[in-house]
Amino acid sequence: MSFYEESAHQMRCVLPFEAVPTELGLLRQTVRCMLGRWGAEAIADEAELAVTELATNIIKHVGEGAAATLVLESKAGRLRVELHDKSHTVPLARVENCDEECGRGLHLLSAMSLDWGTLLTATGKAVWCEFSLESARHCLRVQRAAAVLDEYRRLSGASSAVVPAYVVLEASATDVIADLLHWLAVQGSDPDDVLDRAQARYESEAEAA
Repeated sequence: MSFYEESAHQMRCVLPFEAVPTELGLLRQTVRCMLGRWGAEAIADEAELAVTELATNIIKHVGEGAAATLVLESKAGRLRVELHDKSHTVPLARVENCDEECGRGLHLLSAMSLDWGTLLTATGKAVWCEFSLESARHCLRVQRAAAVLDEYRRLSGASSAVVPAYVVLEASATDVIADLLHWLAVQGSDPDDVLDRAQARYESEAEAA
């Protein structure tokens, strides 16, 4: 892959890559990593599958080794996935006169996403699809926690390499909780009492969900 660029505050990731089979695993890893950071790992399987199918279509129909770009963007309750390439040929989910592989990826994309389409650009095209984030972000608390943990990771100087996001953020969560307990103690509060109240609130809200 050429390089990796992420804007956590804008919830947007841009990743140029070379359309070859060996890149597919790294694309899936990136998708799961980013969705974990954004608190939306619950839809990672669907997003990974969509990216795999679209990238495979580029390899098959644009050409192995073609320059391409993956764009992930989270906003307005949706995850948008875009695969950009340098071909102006619009893909069609054909049914007639077509073997079982022809258009399979696009039919699958249509079935599992909220919407999908093709956008022609000055240099080629972008095939996009969108997924609902409602199941992944069932409450604002999850979104806020993901934002806090990602910012804490950045401030603490933790590595930003593409690794399983849950491992990174779980470690950050432990550190955040420990730091908050130190802060409460300095303020003269009882850390155990605050932990008990937080646990009770979590259990009440989880039961009501």
